[in-house]
Amino acid sequence: MAGGHGAGAGGPEGGAGGPEGGVGRDPDQPPRIPMPRASLEDGDGPLPTPAQPEAPEASASGALVLEHRVLKALLGAWALAACSGEETLAVEEHLGECGACADEALRLRDAVGLLHPPESLDLDPALRTRVLERCLDRRPPRIPVPEWAAPYDAETARLDALLQDIGDAEWHAPVRLRWFEDDGPTSRRTTVAGVIAHLLTVDGLVALALGLDDPLGDVPAERPTPAARTEAYWRTSYFPPTRAVRAPWREQTHDLVRTVSFTSGSGSARLAVPYGDFELPLHDAMLDRAFECWVHAEDIAEAVDYPYEPPSPRHLHRMIDLAARTLPAVLARRRQSGLASPGRERHLAVAGEPGRSLRLEIEGSGGGEWLIPLDSPAAVGSTEFEVAHVALDGVEFCRLAAGHVPPEEAAAGQVGDRGAIRDVLFAAASLSRM
Repeated sequence: MAGGHGAGAGGPEGGAGGPEGGVGRDPDQPPRIPMPRASLEDGDGPLPTPAQPEAPEASASGALVLEHRVLKALLGAWALAACSGEETLAVEEHLGECGACADEALRLRDAVGLLHPPESLDLDPALRTRVLERCLDRRPPRIPVPEWAAPYDAETARLDALLQDIGDAEWHAPVRLRWFEDDGPTSRRTTVAGVIAHLLTVDGLVALALGLDDPLGDVPAERPTPAARTEAYWRTSYFPPTRAVRAPWREQTHDLVRTVSFTSGSGSARLAVPYGDFELPLHDAMLDRAFECWVHAEDIAEAVDYPYEPPSPRHLHRMIDLAARTLPAVLARRRQSGLASPGRERHLAVAGEPGRSLRLEIEGSGGGEWLIPLDSPAAVGSTEFEVAHVALDGVEFCRLAAGHVPPEEAAAGQVGDRGAIRDVLFAAASLSRM
């Protein structure tokens, strides 16, 4: 074992150069493995003061002055409105100077818009009226649309907006036209396109009265009634009506509004529109067409599952007023046909004199009160001879007059002569037709 010890007298395994330092190490030479450094915190000397970060510069406008690369990195947060106020000011000042960053900011803003949840595309039905009124307050039209034609103008525009939103296949969605005939409901099956063809041909009665072209052209109708004209159009179409019918219908609505606007002050009140079995003054005919446009727009909206609102209150009031003014004549025709009771206490009034009356109270939008003479269209409604009172919601009354609500199911408050109330409700339903 003695030979092993002597081999390391000055070698790497021992002696002065060994890992432990050894007894024979030269004190003037540094150790081969340095000892750990002592921390300043372990001594008694003072600690150095840490350097403070420099405050960012600010521009003359108060915005932070940041490097271009920093500002570019902030564009995404800026587009999401996630920057601080100072950062937002700095970015927006930079965008006014850097075209590349401005283009990138626009692209990011557009991308953020796509991340928003989808909102309803359905416009407020009163929006068009408000916009037009505001525009006309600033610059009145040279040839304004007369008040009695405004409901038709509004309702055709609303229906056209609905038609713009539906796809090709939805033009063939089934629609059932409903009305009241004699003392019972009836209906006719068609499509969305067929409904627009129906409106086109019946509006054509007004067009003919104004000297415009007949949409039927040379197609003969058995009678000049709305139903006969519609059946003639449907029968002679080479194919079932498609969305192509929208263009002639919309063009005709524009022509009607334009024409009545030009003729409103030239005796148009005396112009009558024949409907075959009866006729209406032009002013009332335009209201009638507005009413039917709304009713059939609701039919279409129901078929394609599209939200649709009633007309504006002032237009709804005009439509209700037309129906109320028409009721006495309808009551008289139903009485002549044996469909209305003569009345046990019938009061025969002289034309223009007060007679037995029913008070029709319409609640809600477009509402009001009307005294309906019961025994003669020429009589005048009178509170002195009031025998009954009926209250109905405005939209409910219109749907009753459209044949969409049976008279027995109309949600009406009723007081007084039950026979008179029944006659008026059935007469209101008889206002409907195809």
